[in-house]
Amino acid sequence: MENEATIRLVIFLGLFAALAAAETLAPRRERSQKRSKRWVTNWGITIANTVLLRLMALALPLLAVGAAVDAQAQGWGLFNAITLPGWIEVIAAILILDFVIWGQHLITHKVPLLWRLHRVHHADVDMDVTTAIRFHPIEIALSMILKIGVVYLLGPAALAVILFEIMLNGTAMFNHANIRLPLWLDAIVRRVLVTPDMHRVHHSVHRDEHDSNYGFALSIWDQMFGTYIAQPRAGHDDMQVGLEWQDDRPARFGWSLSLPFARK
Repeated sequence: MENEATIRLVIFLGLFAALAAAETLAPRRERSQKRSKRWVTNWGITIANTVLLRLMALALPLLAVGAAVDAQAQGWGLFNAITLPGWIEVIAAILILDFVIWGQHLITHKVPLLWRLHRVHHADVDMDVTTAIRFHPIEIALSMILKIGVVYLLGPAALAVILFEIMLNGTAMFNHANIRLPLWLDAIVRRVLVTPDMHRVHHSVHRDEHDSNYGFALSIWDQMFGTYIAQPRAGHDDMQVGLEWQDDRPARFGWSLSLPFARK
């Protein structure tokens, strides 16, 4: 697909700007820290991630979308072995990929080595749209390798992978945003998609709460596998977000990148 990277970037920046404006005008929770330092760090991490993925593309030019193109050309993967209407294939591929990312997220909480990487994301003491882009570069690289492998096994159309990536990025920014949905609307939306209130539970300091609500896009997997918690025990206004580092350290770029290698 021509210009897919440009299209994805425009959609990403547009959604980011809209959600950042919304949480500025009507925040769901009061911030415990100023945005400026956190945003510099969180954006710095995502820039590092982008550079790493570009370097990976030099050595492995078949990132997720490219892998779909190559799998289709080689006739590899499930969807290249069976005949389905195009729209069914796209929906099935998106559902399977979303389930894989849900499963990956759950595993990062259960495997100690992976949790050391993933806690960089959870260490943010405030939760807003930039938290959605705060992932350690090694975790991003491992996630991309997983997606490439799954794409080769599935053999989906490149369009399905592009739509999934757009959906994943967009919903992750949405459900990390510090925005307030009317309770009636939240109740409707969370039947299908993860809402900000639903995902905020996952960023609780309490282990049982942050070991729940693993979905980034679709909410069905948590409801189906019993990992769903509707509300935090302290309520959204009083709950504490983050991990044990309730100071300004998570807002530091160097500290955040070195966290997986810290002794504790």
